[in-house]
Amino acid sequence: MTSPDPVPAAPLRIVLVDDQPLVRAGFSMVIDSQSDLQVVGQAADGLEAVELLRAHRADVVLMDVRMPRLDGIEATTRVLAQAPAGREPRVIVLTTFDLDEYVLAAIRAGASGFLLKDAQPEELLAAIRTVHRGDAVIAPSATRRLLERVVTAPEAAAPDTSPLRDLTEREREVLTLMGLGRSNQEIGAELFVAEATVKTHVGRVLSKLGARDRVQAVIIAFETGLVTPGQDSAGT
Repeated sequence: MTSPDPVPAAPLRIVLVDDQPLVRAGFSMVIDSQSDLQVVGQAADGLEAVELLRAHRADVVLMDVRMPRLDGIEATTRVLAQAPAGREPRVIVLTTFDLDEYVLAAIRAGASGFLLKDAQPEELLAAIRTVHRGDAVIAPSATRRLLERVVTAPEAAAPDTSPLRDLTEREREVLTLMGLGRSNQEIGAELFVAEATVKTHVGRVLSKLGARDRVQAVIIAFETGLVTPGQDSAGT
């Protein structure tokens, strides 16, 4: 007797939010070309997105920042607040410029990362799958420039290091390397530990910081001064 064929997993449900129809059409074409991804809804502004996602479930939302009626920051906040606990969609913020001052605010609102609109199709697809796995999308160069701009702003206050007080020395080293854009594999190589060990440390860092994902941990690394502009390796 032969075993039944395995039931294929349902495609990830994607919602596109952008006020430019051509941008939505282009993203939709790329996403729907994949058997494991499906665009289930589109919205032309943040307010429309909030209403759409109140009625329909999504796994990942691609959210433009600058839109009429309701921008991507407030829309992200409302979308995540209204979703049932444990079923919140993962939000990727879309921006034209890698130094868009609104992106950090959107990430603080709960987005899992950001992506440039001119990203290659493979980057877009990889970002969607990455955030759905529970990780965050961090483009090392663009994200670091954005964070450094915020940290070095004239009005920036002296860093509050209290969020770091419960971290061990090794966990601080791991957070520093996370802030420098290193992957788990790269962190393991630099600290001479197995990647599985790095994952354990990363999990503990996120838990102790109260960070929902890697992006928020990186923000904390910059805001506390653990990682500083121009820093290129742990402790330097």
